[in-house]
Amino acid sequence: MARAAVQRRLTWRLGRVTRRIDETARAKSLVLNVPDWPGHRAGQHVDVRLTAPDGYQAERSYSIASAPEDGDQVALTVERIEDGEVSPYLDDELAEGDQLELRGPIGGYFVWSTDMGGPLLLVAGGSGICPLMAMLRHRAARQSHVPTRLLYSSRSLDDVIYRKELDSLAGRADGLEVFHTLTRSQPAGWSGYSRRIDRDMLAEVAFAPAQDPLCMVCGPTPLVEAVATTLVELGHAPERVKTERFGPTGG
Repeated sequence: MARAAVQRRLTWRLGRVTRRIDETARAKSLVLNVPDWPGHRAGQHVDVRLTAPDGYQAERSYSIASAPEDGDQVALTVERIEDGEVSPYLDDELAEGDQLELRGPIGGYFVWSTDMGGPLLLVAGGSGICPLMAMLRHRAARQSHVPTRLLYSSRSLDDVIYRKELDSLAGRADGLEVFHTLTRSQPAGWSGYSRRIDRDMLAEVAFAPAQDPLCMVCGPTPLVEAVATTLVELGHAPERVKTERFGPTGG
């Protein structure tokens, strides 16, 4: 039975685009209706495959941004990479009603569910927010009050993906705190952080190691490695620091 379930997840299936959402100037969310979707856990990803008329194929992996509670509605957020093979097509050409070939869900290490408890520390850089957003949406759908803190690094306020939704979730007063740092430009009157994530910032935002939080870190490899190393140096147990790295994939 377990083998059959794995094979079912790794079967290519077609999803139909039901909504396109402009998240930022460079990032779009695609909401897909995927018949017979086997369900996913917050933090998992899918493979997406494009096939050209001449038979050439390109595959990329994208984190699932939707909550497991959304059923067969699967949301992928794609940040456009200039001169990329896949992201410009998904962001600029794929339209509502079009179909997309995908396989998954994939991954069992970088996942979180409300029954795992907390406290929960989420640290994201850029589009690394996507799997963490699935966790926050899952938390909200379950009306969980697990103490949760998100530290999100972006280049500018306009580059913050899911900005309005994050503000709304933080405003629910259910134990979620959201902290932003803008590394390149800040608007007038900005009161958040204005630098890359560093030791002092993590010491201020993170739960105390004595609280034994689960730390989930996702983003570009340099950020992820620096944050994970610093959290351990601050006293967090290595096995409680889970990471997901985004590296160059050709877009």
